[in-house]
Amino acid sequence: MTTDLTSFTQGGLAVVAGATGGIGSALLQRIEACGRFDQVEGLARSLAPGFDLEDEESIAAAAARISAAGELRLFIDATGLLSDARMQPEKALRQIDPAAMERAFRINAIGPALMIKHFAPLFPREGKSVFATLSAKVGSIGDNRLGGWISYRASKAALNQIVRTASIELARRQPELLLLALHPGTVDTGLSRPFARAGLTVRTPDEAAGRLLAVIDAAGREDSGAFLSHDGERLPF
Repeated sequence: MTTDLTSFTQGGLAVVAGATGGIGSALLQRIEACGRFDQVEGLARSLAPGFDLEDEESIAAAAARISAAGELRLFIDATGLLSDARMQPEKALRQIDPAAMERAFRINAIGPALMIKHFAPLFPREGKSVFATLSAKVGSIGDNRLGGWISYRASKAALNQIVRTASIELARRQPELLLLALHPGTVDTGLSRPFARAGLTVRTPDEAAGRLLAVIDAAGREDSGAFLSHDGERLPF
């Protein structure tokens, strides 16, 4: 099964950051299979020459290398941090740890902001192009009914604001460039798996990638800066 991405002009480059993760690798495979782009590249810390969200120089170096390879048409940021051996999402205010919160913001908000800073200038002025980043519905302030997960929620809310603000500035000089914050739903990956609960629909990475690419393909200029779910629904900020 392929995703056609027919809203994009044939040719150019597509890039997936976080390409070794569950959703990132599925996105990379689907984009390669569609044949829409001349070149598809994956970026990740474990892939040479290395790509580190906490190191602006590595982001700038990747942008310079990709700029020399051709015209960038699609960039998907599939990075993100909810928990690992060093941190877990908070269940109560007393669990807030400044270092953990700072790390969540560095990876979930500052890293994507730096990607926009360095990669946005590579997109053309004419023809549809997209910078999409994986956000999360729990980052919605308007939809927050349960509380908890303070650092993750706040960092994803910050990401949504970064996307919205950048879309306003970039529309002035690149009117056909769309910036999108996308909620992938609950996906069977290392990020979501420990927190999946009964009653939730859990999709495979390939299913999630297909749905996200369908949203990207259907998005128009009126959607730039929006926070969209994997089914195309506009989510409240």
